[in-house]
Order: sequence, then C-alpha cells, then structure tokens
Amino acid sequence: TAPLAGSRALKTRGNTPKYGLIFHSTFIGRAAAKNKGRISRYLANKCTIASRIDCFSEVPTSVFGDKLREQVEERLAFYETGEPPRKNLEVMKEAVVEANEVVAEVKRKQEKKEKKKKRREKRQLGALAAAAEVENSVLETEENDIEPKKKKKKKQQELEAEVELEENGLEEEALPKKKRKLTVEADQEEEEEEEKKKKKKKKKEKE
Repeated sequence: TAPLAGSRALKTRGNTPKYGLIFHSTFIGRAAAKNKGRISRYLANKCTIASRIDCFSEVPTSVFGDKLREQVEERLAFYETGEPPRKNLEVMKEAVVEANEVVAEVKRKQEKKEKKKKRREKRQLGALAAAAEVENSVLETEENDIEPKKKKKKKQQELEAEVELEENGLEEEALPKKKRKLTVEADQEEEEEEEKKKKKKKKKEKE
C-alpha cells in the first residue's frame, strides 16, 4: 500500500506518505506526534519477527505474539514516561521457555487424541468382525437345517413312489436292479425253507 500511495503522490505532485497501512494501528494512534515515526518502525520490526516465527514454527502458539505485544507496550511507556523497557534477549528467552511448555502440552493432547482414535478404530473393527462371524454362523445353521429337510423330502418322495407302484402292481418293474436281486433271493430262500419243512413232515409221517 505504501508504494501505491507513493505513486499516487508522485502523479498528483503531492507529499509522499511517511507511513502505510500500519499508520492506522492503535499503537501509533496512542503515541505522541513526535514519536509516531519511531513507534511505527518498532511495530513493523516486531510484525516481521512474528511472521517469521509463525512461518517456521512446527506448532503455532500465541506466546511470541504476546511477548512482542508487551514489548511494544513497554516501548510506548518508555517514550511517554522514560521507564527503560526489557531487553529483547530476555523477552525472547522467556518466550522460548513458555512456548516449549505450550508445545509439549499440545503434543500430549494430540497423542491422546490419536490414541483415542486408534482405540475407536479397533473397537469398530472388532464389532464388524463379530457381526461377520454371527452372519456366517447363521448362514451355516440355515444350510445345515436345509440339507436334512431336503433328505427327508427325498425319502418321503421315494416312499410315496413305492406305495404308488405297489398299488398299481408295478413294484417289480420300477425297483432298481439291486432291490430286484434282493427280493428274488429272499423269495427263493423262503421256498427252500418251505420245501425242507415239507420233507421233514413226510419223514415223520413215514416213521
């Protein structure tokens, strides 16, 4: 904004501005007319330091900004009352210590949040696995229930078919080969037993 204002002043052949947007700051408004230039330069310096700290810090904190603001307040008081402000080195050392404490607390909170997230994810996965196992068990039980029902139906159908064949007199034709052999053998054995009984009776009668 200052270069724009300067180019505008050159075009209109007016006085070039001494300040830019920073002139609207409350710190400069509170300063006396003779100290406005000095406080504006001091404020610009502190703003550049704060921007660099925000750019290169891994965890952003408001500690350095608060300390730099305190320095500006102390400089204003120095211009008005003559009280000497603290040195920049002392203030920055305090700021570093406080910032490290704040960063440690922030990291602890982040670690706690991450642990909670991992626990939630594990619980969700466990719940999903349990639900899948329940579904699989239900499906297996349903399949096991369906198979014996099918077998029972087949047996009932076979019995019904045999009954129908017996009624129609077609049992021998419809029976399979193995069953036919078994029935023929059973009939032969019965006939042989009857013949043996008859022979025994005849022998007894002769005696």
